[in-house]
Order: sequence, then C-alpha cells, then structure tokens
Amino acid sequence: MAEIVVGAMGSLLPKLANLIKEEYNLQKKVRGEIMFLETELKSMEAALIKVSEAPIDQPPDIQVKLWTREVRELSYDLEDRIDKFMVRIDIGMQPSKHHSFKGFIDRSLSLLTKGKIRHNIGIDIKDIRSRIKDVSERRDRYKVDQVPSKPVGRTIDNLRLSALYKKATELVGTEEKSNDLIKRLVLVEGDEASKQQVVVSIVGFGGLGKTTLANLVYEKLKGQFHCGAFVSVSHNPNMDMIFKNMLHQLDGENYKYINQETWSEEQLISKLRKFLEHKRYGFIGAGHAMTRPYNSVSRGGSNPRYLIVVDDIWNNSAWETIQCALIQNECGSRIITTTRNLDVAKQSGADVYQLDPLSSTDSTKLFNQRIFGSEDKCPPDNLVEVCRKILRKCGGVPLAIITIASMLSNKNEKENTQNYWSRVYQSMGSGLDGSTNVKDMRRILSVSYYDLPSRLKSCLLYLSLFPEDYEIEIEDLIWKWIGEGFVHEEQGRTLYEVGEAYIEELVNRSMIQAGIVGGNGRTITCRVHDMVLDLTNFLSNEEHFLTKLDGQKQISLPNKIRRLSLKINQEEEVKQLGTMDFSHVRSLTVSSKDFLLIPNFSTFPVLRVLDLRNCPAVKDHDFKEICNMFHLRYLGIDGFSITEIPKEIQNLQVLQVLHIKYMQIEKMPSTIIHLQQLQLLRVSDYIRLPDGFGKLKSLQEVKGTTIIIESPSMLHDLGSLTELRTLAIYFRDWDESYEKPFIQCLSNLVNLKSMRIEGQMSSLYSECDNLYPGPQELCSIDMDVDHGINAVPRWMSSFCFLSSVNIELLTLGEQDLQVLGSIPSLSDLRIIVKELTQDRDARLVIGKCYSFQCLTRLIISYGSMEVVFAPGAMQHLKELYLRFSVQDTVHKFGDANFGLENLSSLERVTFKIKVDGSTTPKEVETVKDEIQKAMDMNPRKPTSTSTIEHDTVEGRIRLGLYVNKAALIFSDGFGGPNTNRRSQRTQPVPPSRFMGAAPLLLRD
Repeated sequence: MAEIVVGAMGSLLPKLANLIKEEYNLQKKVRGEIMFLETELKSMEAALIKVSEAPIDQPPDIQVKLWTREVRELSYDLEDRIDKFMVRIDIGMQPSKHHSFKGFIDRSLSLLTKGKIRHNIGIDIKDIRSRIKDVSERRDRYKVDQVPSKPVGRTIDNLRLSALYKKATELVGTEEKSNDLIKRLVLVEGDEASKQQVVVSIVGFGGLGKTTLANLVYEKLKGQFHCGAFVSVSHNPNMDMIFKNMLHQLDGENYKYINQETWSEEQLISKLRKFLEHKRYGFIGAGHAMTRPYNSVSRGGSNPRYLIVVDDIWNNSAWETIQCALIQNECGSRIITTTRNLDVAKQSGADVYQLDPLSSTDSTKLFNQRIFGSEDKCPPDNLVEVCRKILRKCGGVPLAIITIASMLSNKNEKENTQNYWSRVYQSMGSGLDGSTNVKDMRRILSVSYYDLPSRLKSCLLYLSLFPEDYEIEIEDLIWKWIGEGFVHEEQGRTLYEVGEAYIEELVNRSMIQAGIVGGNGRTITCRVHDMVLDLTNFLSNEEHFLTKLDGQKQISLPNKIRRLSLKINQEEEVKQLGTMDFSHVRSLTVSSKDFLLIPNFSTFPVLRVLDLRNCPAVKDHDFKEICNMFHLRYLGIDGFSITEIPKEIQNLQVLQVLHIKYMQIEKMPSTIIHLQQLQLLRVSDYIRLPDGFGKLKSLQEVKGTTIIIESPSMLHDLGSLTELRTLAIYFRDWDESYEKPFIQCLSNLVNLKSMRIEGQMSSLYSECDNLYPGPQELCSIDMDVDHGINAVPRWMSSFCFLSSVNIELLTLGEQDLQVLGSIPSLSDLRIIVKELTQDRDARLVIGKCYSFQCLTRLIISYGSMEVVFAPGAMQHLKELYLRFSVQDTVHKFGDANFGLENLSSLERVTFKIKVDGSTTPKEVETVKDEIQKAMDMNPRKPTSTSTIEHDTVEGRIRLGLYVNKAALIFSDGFGGPNTNRRSQRTQPVPPSRFMGAAPLLLRD
C-alpha cells in the first residue's frame, strides 16, 4: 500500500503567498506567475487530500498513485527553490555594518546580487509552471478528482468510547495463562529438583501479547527473588546495551553509570557472571517476598536467586550469547523468554509455552472494552454480524483487535456506521488463523493508517527512523517534526503544543504506545510496536519517504533522496553512499562511526534537519562549516570535541532548534542574538547569554541549562522573551536593585509555565499582590536559593494554575502560610526553612484558616519543626515528608507532637530524623514513640517510614548530593541542570546546590 500525503503543500502555499509581498520586489510578471502557481497548487492539494481519504475498500489505482507521487516531488522541489531565494534575499537585507566607502561598495554589490537572485527565481518559477502544466494534464487524464471523498464521521453517539483516553484492557484473557506459567516457575520448598534453573519460553505470533504476559508474571513473582531484570533483545540486538541494562537492573547502586563504560561484550558477560556467582544472600523460601534490599541481606548463604525475562528473541545466536552470562545455580533461579520462532524456543532447551490467540469470548470482551468502555456492553443489533466478522479476521491477536477497535471508536455519524464497519471488514484481507505471515498483520494495521488524518501520516512514517524497541523521547521527536515541516500552525497554540496533540492522537489510536508518563499526564517517551514499525518501514520504503543505510536489505535507491539515516554496517553501503546525490536531502541523521564517511556539508544545499548528537567526532571546523547550511531548522550536535560556538552561527537565520550535547561553554557568542526564529535552546548546565539576548523573540524553551544573571539590566533582556515557557536562572548577586526589575521581568513573561530560581536571591517585592499581566498559566515554581528568602511573595497566590511550589525560606511565619494556603491549585509543596525563629515559644498552628484546598503532598525540612497540624488542617493531604533535628525540636518545644492525628486524609508519612553527637538513643526512641502514637490515633492509619540522619560533614555532603538529584525529579523537568552529562566534562555546580535541602520524592 502506498503512503499518500500532501508532501510539502502545507508549508509551501503560505510561502507562495508571502513571496508576492512588496518586500521581495519581484517583477510584476513573476508575481503573476506565482499567483498562478498558488491557485493551481491549492487545487492539487485538495486533490491529494481527497485521494488520501479515499474509502478504505476503494484504494486508488497505480496511475493515481504515480500522479500523487509526482505532485509531492514537485511540491518539494518548488519549496526548495523558494527557500533558497528567500534565505539569500533575507541575508542580503541585513544592513551593512560599514558606513564608509567600503560600506557603499558592499551595498552596491548587494543590489547587484539581489537583482541576479530575483532573475533566477523568475527562471525557476517558469520551469515549475511548465512542470505543473504537465502534471495538471495528467490529473485530468486520470480523473483523480473522481475518487470518492471520505464522509465526515461514521459512528452513532452512544458508540463513542467513554474512556477514550484511558489505556485499553490488554490483560483480557491473561489470568489463566499467567497462572499456568507461574505453576511452571514456582519453587517448591523442600523439592530439590525445583532448585535447578528453569527456563520457560513463551512462543507466539507478533502482537499476541507475549511481552504483556511475561511482564505480568514478572511483576507477580519478582518479590520472591533476590534480584531481577527485564530486557528486550529485538531483531537487531545491541548486546552491549542489553548486558548493561541487565547489570543496571540487577545492581543499580554499583552500576548507576554503566552506560558511560566502554567495556567489551566479553567483559560485560564476565561482570554478570561474577555478580551472580559472588554475591551472597540468605535463603528466601517460596512465597516469601523480601523485606530488605537484596544487597543488604546477610551474607554467607546461597548465591543470588534471580528472575530474568529476555524478551523478543529472534535467533539462536542472540540467546546463546545471553545464556553465557546467566550462570546455572541450584538456588531456584528462573528465566522467561519470549520469541516468535518456535525453533528458537526448542533449541534453547526451554519449557515451551505456546501462547494461543484470544478465544472468541475474550476477543469480544477486549473489543467491547475498547469500543464501549466495558467488556459487558454489546454492539447494536445492526452491527453484531459485521463485528463478528471483524473479530474473526483479527484472529484473536490483541494488537489487531485494539488497533481496529480504536479506529472504529473515533467515528460519530449514525447513518454511516454500518457501511463504514463493513468497509473496514472488507479491507482487512485474509484471516490470521494458522498463519504467521506478517503481511496479514500489515493489512490489518494499514486500515488504521489510512484512517489517520493526512497531518498524522507523515508524523507516523517518521517513526521508521527509530530501531525496534527504542524508547523515543517525545520532546525531541516533536521538535524534529517541526523542523521537517510536519506540524502546522493552529490558532492559539504553539507548534510544540500542536505536536503534543499529534502524539496524544497517535497514542489514542493505538498507533504508538505511551512509555513514561509525567506527573502532569503528558507522555514523556513512547515506543512503536514491532508490527506497527514493520508497517511504517514498508510504507516508507514503498514511497521513498526515508532512505536508511543500516545493514538491512536495501531496496533500490530513489532518484531523489529527501530523508537519509546512516547507520552503516556493510561495505556495500559505503559504496552506495559514495554514489548518492545529496542535493535534495532535507533531513540527515548520522550515527557515531559514520560521521567521517559523509562528504562535505556543502553537498547538502537544502538540509533542514541535521542530527549529529551521537557523533563525538564533530570538531570546531565542522561546526563552522555547518553554519553555512542556511536552511537548517533543527540542529542537534555532540559538543564533546567542540571548544566554542562559532560566530557564524548567525547565518542560520531560520534555525528553530539548537541542541548541543556535552559542550561546556561559559558564554554564547554575541551573534546568536540574530537567530530570530529560534524556539528551543538546549545547551550546557550554566551559561551566560550575550548582551541583547532579548532579541530572541521566538524563544519558547531553554532546556538543560540555567541562565546566569549578573546585573539588573539582564532582567530587561530576559523580560523581552515573552514566548518563554520554561526558565531556569541563577543570580550571582542580589540586592534591592534587582527586586523591581525582576518583578517587571516576570510580569512580562506571560506564557511562562515553569520557573526555577537559584543563587543569591534573599528578598522579593512582597508587597506586590499580583503581577500584570503576568504568567497566568504558571504551573511550577522552584526557588532553590542559597540562604532562603525572607518571605513568600504575595503575588504567588494570584496564579490560578500553580500546582507545584518548592521554596526555601529564612524563617516560616503566619503570613507565609496564608499566601501558600490561598494558592488555588497547589497540590505539591516543598518548604525548606533555613533558620530557627528566635522569639517563637509555641509551634505555628496550621489549621482551617489556611485553606490548602488541593494540597496532596507536603515536604517540610525544618530544624526544630516549629509547626503543628490542628483539626481540619490540609484535608486532602495524602503524603507527608518531615525532616527535623531531634536536639533542636525537643530542646525548643519539649516534645515531637506535630498533630499528625488531625490529618484526615493522610496515607503515607516519611520521617528523616537528624541527630548529632549530643543526641541520646533514648531521645530518639521517645520522638519515634510520640510519632507512632499520633499515627495510631489517625483514623486513616497511614503507613510510615523513618530514617536516621547523622549530622556529620560527610553526611551533609551525601545528603546534599541526594537532594540535588531528587529536586530534579520533584520539579518534573521544569528547568534544573541536565544531569545526563559525561563525568569528565561536567561543569561544577554552585555550592548552594548541595546544602540545606531535603529529599523531594517519596518512594515505597
């Protein structure tokens, strides 16, 4: 099946309209030609959309497909020529810096050059017009416009999925299967045979749910083992990464930074064997979960009893290599594998568990759950028969059922529902009974692909860029989509927000799977199921959407390569690379070892997206050469071997994304302020921006870096960045001269959603009740300052969407609680109090007078814990973390009565009790007893965890390091330093980052 999308039409048509403007000073005749092109291309775009939305059971014939491909190529060529013209003219429009005779010469040459450029665009337009005329004639000849259009909406209202945004119940029919597997794996106490290593292999067709079942069993059993790991192998396994992942899961403490190691495969196998041979543990009987971390269990017992899942094995050689690392002991260790190949399972010597498709009953339950929100609901009478036929063709494959059901659930027009479902059934091809032919699954999945809106088809096909089982970072994926021109503007939304909506729709349609989901409900990572990836690769190859040199069987190269990915594994591919024409390449992604194979960057004249983030061999001269690639929208680069950002960066006038990994620089070049279209800047931890950085008017995100503020005047520049969504700043100094400029700056940042402040801030303009206009959608504030501010600013309570606050105060008073308690959406609050309140004889009472109407999690670090909760306080609080000093608390107030019995919704409490050399064990026990008594009195009977912190220099440093890391987790990524750095190049973090803070994340 062919990929039918509109090519570059979405971005081309606005450019044609812009080209007619007077500022480009084109000849009247040329402007008339452009108006003709615009009209003709709009008509072609409509035809393309019409073809792409053809009824599922009436796909376009080969002649129409060829016509659509020609139109797409034509749109790309025209956009490339227009981009060349606009970039060269825009650069030429920059005023000369010289006002002398040399300046006169420069301006004169510029006029001559621009005249030549305008002449050339006239020739290009004439050539394109001729091509369009030929294409239009073929359009009439093949009657493209007679392709039936797609009706709008096809499902009755009561068939809409009531829980569309919830995960489908993929565990239908797995309970019996998981119990059967557990019986094969369980260790029977006293049975010597069951202490032998057991391998069970789940075998079945792709999409049957092998991974889901293996994970379900793993989660049920892992508590009965000393250690465990779940790793995926995939079709082209990276054995080094598999072994590193396994080691990290088995012993996360000692192998925390294992990805930075350069160990060979043999060394990694040796490490795994030594770990499994030499770690000693006490015996855990069957059915008994561990109550302590496995590395703290008493030594001297047996070797570790491990549970390891090796998912998605495609061939014997991969399994044999992994098996070398898994020692056979007599401790009852268990291994679960999954594979599509029965021969692989048999040759591994495993107990084979043949996973059958879902039964007819379970298939119906899963289908109904996805369509109607409940497995007990049934389709209307007029849909029962076609539903039965669809399920029969799905063959009990959960992936097929979920995919088709998701697509059917999106239709909403009553009169067409039955006809639409019938067309879906007719387009699904042959059934899957007894067949493992991937083409059958491809036919099923392609139904949902063709049902996607045209704007999503290119976005989905772009995922063919990633390998199997790859965890895709959503943020980077969206910015790449933007660079490619796939994301179209929508009123009231940024391009990135539109891209997020694309992701959400693809997840809801089950075309991609959500991975990590943030606390705000946003998808952070995603994965593509093997069968969906197979489909995208197939379509991408067929339509020459993306050309990959990655060691796979390569189809013939297209005449014009638009997108190129290099991960060369064969000598033949090196030869192919030498024969390629790169003049039409718009996107280039290069792996580490292939960077030295690519030719001069000047051979990529229209490149828009360049991803070299995995190429540490990029040098300063390479970066300088890249700065002559005038069409770049997205630039990702590994800065490991780069010492400075070249001043020529100003040449990248249309750059939207600048992402430089690992590069440690003190200051950005002054010329960066000319990047007027830059939306995302992602660089090193702490950086100085040049004077005039307020000219970066389009900047929305500053990620992975903290901007150093060294004067009040810099706040004026900062306040000019009115499109900013995220911000992290560090104040070198602070006095009263900073206060009003800071308030004015914050008032101007109307789109800000998250803010982190570090450094020397000590006071704020607290008398200001609100900021005008101010960041009314601000969601999180993190004020991790060195010595604490003197009061909570009153303007905080004016932010209706503020849900997360992390603040360090000099002291805590009633006014502070009043402000914090009146923030309407506050759900997460972390307070660190630096000093004791000298004149306070009684604890500060937190009662009903402080609303805290949405607060569910509270973290307080307070030396003497000067607060007590009164009846009715914080009625929605579920999680509480308290860190305090026994000596300070008991000395000041005589007890540890914090009123925990009055927190009516409390579910979990964590205490960190600080002791010093003068604290006696009896005092500690007394405090713990008081706390436990209050917990027993609480009607919710919350669970509690307590730890002792010894007040030593070493302890404070260790605590500070832990807190610094936890703070980034608590802040949900809203601005702190990027911790994913190569250790040998990490810039020192200011000392204030490590002192006087408390852990931020509660974990079981």
